[in-house]
Amino acid sequence: MTTGEAAALTVRPLAAEEWDGWYRRLEIAFGGEEEEAEERALYRSLTEVHRALVVCDGAEPVGGGGAFSFRMAVPGGAVLPVAGVTMVGVLPTHRRRGGLSVLMRRLLDDVRAAREPLAALTASEPGIYGRFGFGAAAWRTAVTVPCHRVSLPVADNPALRLRLADPVEASPACEELYASLVPLRPGRLERRPGWERHPLLDVPSSRGGYSPRQCVLAEDTESGRLLGYARYSSKVSWTEAGNAAGRVKVQDIEAVTPQVYARLWRYLIDMDLVDIVEAGNLPVDDPLLHLVSDVRRLEARLADSLHLRLVDVGAALESRGYAQPVDAVLEVVDGFCPWNTGRWRLRSAGPGRATSCVRTGAPADLVLDVRELGAAYLGGATLAALAGAGLVTELRAGALAQVSRAFASDVAPWLPHGF
Repeated sequence: MTTGEAAALTVRPLAAEEWDGWYRRLEIAFGGEEEEAEERALYRSLTEVHRALVVCDGAEPVGGGGAFSFRMAVPGGAVLPVAGVTMVGVLPTHRRRGGLSVLMRRLLDDVRAAREPLAALTASEPGIYGRFGFGAAAWRTAVTVPCHRVSLPVADNPALRLRLADPVEASPACEELYASLVPLRPGRLERRPGWERHPLLDVPSSRGGYSPRQCVLAEDTESGRLLGYARYSSKVSWTEAGNAAGRVKVQDIEAVTPQVYARLWRYLIDMDLVDIVEAGNLPVDDPLLHLVSDVRRLEARLADSLHLRLVDVGAALESRGYAQPVDAVLEVVDGFCPWNTGRWRLRSAGPGRATSCVRTGAPADLVLDVRELGAAYLGGATLAALAGAGLVTELRAGALAQVSRAFASDVAPWLPHGF
């Protein structure tokens, strides 16, 4: 090695006793702020140490990453194994030295060995992960609801009652309701044991002047069955003229029927002393956009959320449902996971029918990178839209329309929480 030449970075498994130092280095990689003990303890309990990796410069740890063993809903209602890539970072002293590349190489090799067809992540910098085959597969909408500028008409229902409850005590019933909704929207994650604590995390130093987390339950009057819930925080403030100008921040809101969902939103908007209700993570097709009297007042903002990669193209495409019959040959380009590169014949008779996806030597109908396949997999981006951007090439006339429609989802994919 010549003078001044940097040694290549390497990757090795994390030892359990190294977790504190490993996590602190990742905090530094993400800006240096040290998390509160409660938050740190939660992530320590959730970390799958056997899936965590350390990036090293010689013997010195300089970064790391890992994966969670999740299951995710896909179009058609199936719930598939997916590796939730997480905590990926390298110390500022070791940027631009290939640490991320060697880390992602090992992570994706491990995902393949675990026979997980998909890998997913949320990106602090979305431009980074496309070169590793991840496509933006689900988006989120943030809204600001000016309570006195919009109306949300909801018929009173004497069979429905609202009740405030302690978030921790209500958690088992809320988790049961959440689990029932998972197969109904692509991108939703099953909450594995321990993850029910994630939406309850409420660190005082992170509240920004808002109240401790509150929870309202919507229950059937006769049976007491839980039909919906909303978890939120509030902050009271006043104008110089003495008028109330409080704010409510919605963490999550779930319901089993449209009527209950609308009723929960009316509860939030009608709260006394509240001027603004904010929700930072709603599906892009959320019913609220159609319920309010003036959607423009919501000032909806769109952002990427879930980035998805097909680790095993054949298994991933066979495991989801298709909106209409399809029989097409896809030529997939995958520069980072070359085992996916080649032509795949995708055949399905339509909703609820068996699907096959096998290698073939037949002429290709479409050519696309695995990144675009990831973006379209959950039905978020359409292959037709990606073709309009020059990212999918049609070789057989009519194939693009057929395959694009088959990949469609009735509801937009959505990731309810990060990881």
